[in-house]
Amino acid sequence: MDAHLYNVDISWTKDRKGEMSSPELSASVEIATPPQFPKGVEGIWSPEHLFTSAVASCLMTTFLSIAENSNLEFTEFTCKSRGKLEQVEGKFLMTEVILEPTVTITNESDWEKAERVLQKSEQHCLISNSIKSKVTMNTTIITS
Repeated sequence: MDAHLYNVDISWTKDRKGEMSSPELSASVEIATPPQFPKGVEGIWSPEHLFTSAVASCLMTTFLSIAENSNLEFTEFTCKSRGKLEQVEGKFLMTEVILEPTVTITNESDWEKAERVLQKSEQHCLISNSIKSKVTMNTTIITS
């Protein structure tokens, strides 16, 4: 596979806020320093939120691909996630991302397959494989 490039443009707007956009996408996103830092802003996406969401959304898209290739029948996929920011040796680091995916399957007999697909998704998630943060996954599988 050839290399792929993803373009993101950042523009400062005022105070501790900016706007993130991409020439490849139609929507822009307001971004800001999180409220835990001096002059941080509540209610706006922060780099820490985006980092955490990159890991969680990559897990989902990887799951969708592997589930399709595995013929796993499911009716719902959701994932709660938490990114942990800590100061280590004087530097702020995202040290851990905790993923809590929930998959709803239609057939009880697919429970083990769903578990395998989730584990493979974690192993093959390109964002998780690209970061040095610890990624922890706690799965839930429900039968509808």
